[in-house]
Amino acid sequence: MSAFDAKGLFTAMFEAAVAAADPEHVIRDHLPAKPNGRTIVIGAGKGSAQMARAFERAWSGQLSGLVVTRYGYAVPCETIEVIEAAHPVPDAAGLAGARRLFETVSGLSEDDLVVALISGGGSALLPCPAGELTLEDEIAVNRELLASGAPISAMNTVRKHVSAIKGGRLAAAAWPARVVSLIVSDIPGDQPSLVSSGPTVPDRSTRQDALVIVEAYRLDLPEAVMRHLRSPAANAPSPDDHRFAGNEVRVIASAAKSLKAAAEVARKAGIEAVILSDAIEGEAREVAKVHAAIAREVATRDRPFRKPVAILSGGETTVTLRGTGGRGGRNGEFLLSLAIGIDGAEGIHVFAADTDGIDGSEQNAGAFADSTSVARLRARGLDAKALLNANDSWGAFDALGDLFQPGPTGTNVNDLRVVVVR
Repeated sequence: MSAFDAKGLFTAMFEAAVAAADPEHVIRDHLPAKPNGRTIVIGAGKGSAQMARAFERAWSGQLSGLVVTRYGYAVPCETIEVIEAAHPVPDAAGLAGARRLFETVSGLSEDDLVVALISGGGSALLPCPAGELTLEDEIAVNRELLASGAPISAMNTVRKHVSAIKGGRLAAAAWPARVVSLIVSDIPGDQPSLVSSGPTVPDRSTRQDALVIVEAYRLDLPEAVMRHLRSPAANAPSPDDHRFAGNEVRVIASAAKSLKAAAEVARKAGIEAVILSDAIEGEAREVAKVHAAIAREVATRDRPFRKPVAILSGGETTVTLRGTGGRGGRNGEFLLSLAIGIDGAEGIHVFAADTDGIDGSEQNAGAFADSTSVARLRARGLDAKALLNANDSWGAFDALGDLFQPGPTGTNVNDLRVVVVR
């Protein structure tokens, strides 16, 4: 198997995973019934523009609307306006987009239909400070959350209680129109109210829950934010609110479906595939250690799986910032830690990438690694452990020429991680 093309296999698996969540493929199966009145489309997330274009192509009647996506992720639409804003740290364009969304759903009747196209990333793309809070307050909250190592479910619980648009508030503003939310889930467990902090989907989390998270992760938030969280004004609407009674929520794409598609590519290549979980959370470097231990056990003892095998997992890990000036995202951090864990082993190849095409703040979705990565870094005068401690996984894999850069994909069902043991 000396001619084994690990990068080719991983790329094909990634493409299959993305195709399984492509709005063009899935949205036609989830079209709502046509209303007696108008059809208004709203949306937010890194895949919202592609979802809007797919919906336009599938819908036979008239429609209008507005979606907000990340800079560089817009695609041309016929009647739906696309606004770009900043991610992962909010900006003024996102604030303007949130206000425009409220304007788009104002003054509707019970005969009208609102179709909400929601994908991951909307939490940052739709800043809308509640009460007396400012955009700077919401930016401070976001920065603190991103550096905290908190899981996405905890982060979004805090976000929705300092926001005037999240936690179902946008759907409440559309009442009495019916709201149908079509969701591409990037959340482990696919809880729709957590995708983009649920602008159209309420949940039962409370401001007390948010305060517990602030304390547990020692978040250093502005005093104005803490005053707000301690006040009744932070309470989000309940799912029992009559304004949500006629609404529908449909998860149209998820990590589980994408992992199955990727696994099938490995099987067709003659490698058995197993899926550990589509909902793995935790510190990226620690999750990597578990994957490395499994890979070594398979390589040396053929257990718990017989080689050759592709071991897949999904979900969303987190990174607690330890260094300064490092570059990279959670997939790069996972890979660099895993590369250290398999250093010197034979026949182990690894891949991890964000299905939206961007891992962190750089232009790569993830990277490739194997059991020679650490040695190759050492040959270039680089210390893998020092790079990991500096959160500089991008620097490591850029030096090796092993970055994976597919560009924006138009969807987002979280991370695809694959370990192949030959």
